[in-house]
Amino acid sequence: MSPYRGSAQLTKDWRHFRLELDEDHIATLTFSRPDRLNALTFEVYADLRDLLDELPQREDVRVLVMTGTGRGFCSGGDVHDIIGRLLEMGPKDLLDFTRMTGGVVERMRGCPIPIVAAVNGVAAGAGAVIALAADFRLLAASATFSFLFTKVGLAGADMGSAYLLPRLVGFGRATELLMLGDRLDAKRAAEFGLATAVVEDGELPVRAKELARRLAAGPTLAYATTKLLLSRELDLNLAGALELEAMAQALLMKSDDHAEFYEAFKYGRDPKWSGR
Repeated sequence: MSPYRGSAQLTKDWRHFRLELDEDHIATLTFSRPDRLNALTFEVYADLRDLLDELPQREDVRVLVMTGTGRGFCSGGDVHDIIGRLLEMGPKDLLDFTRMTGGVVERMRGCPIPIVAAVNGVAAGAGAVIALAADFRLLAASATFSFLFTKVGLAGADMGSAYLLPRLVGFGRATELLMLGDRLDAKRAAEFGLATAVVEDGELPVRAKELARRLAAGPTLAYATTKLLLSRELDLNLAGALELEAMAQALLMKSDDHAEFYEAFKYGRDPKWSGR
């Protein structure tokens, strides 16, 4: 574990989704409400937020894979468990809730660990935004995306979707997806640039694990720095971006992994990455 965390223990068991860690340092988070297409509750949101706070403190996790059980990746907020209760809340509680949901996405983008969304079916509403916030999106052929916030009378811009989506698919297509809320099948999602790859349904777990293993076995410090720079440079001008990259690259030139690359190159062997 990180030497810079507090004395409190890390959470071992999460009540509102399954979290499994394998010998390759890959954590797999599985949404597990298949009868509701893995719809989110207040408690699932809170657990996601807190898990993403903890992951950077764990040196035994190098990659996070997110997927769903059954026919859905995640169908968004549960109509019965969330929307009905939100209608009874006052402004402060509503703002606390919307800040919490946005906090999930903020932590996903700030997390130094690569995140792979293995989208096995329906990704709608908040579920579509969670997949959007991942670093890689592997889609089953049967997967669909729906940013359907306007269809329930809310702004299409939710949980950072109006920030992230235009940067991924372009302003025009983001406008179409967020305003109309129409369903996008896997093939069309790939054409829009939402998919890292589209695979047959039965191949999705294997392909997701292959990608996760590649990331877990790679130079994790370099990956973390790349992810940080990609996020931070979205709002910088060129001069600021160049300076940030120069500082980060100079620091990594003193890393153990960079020295290991040179030693491996000299002796004609594969590098043994330490993430330091």
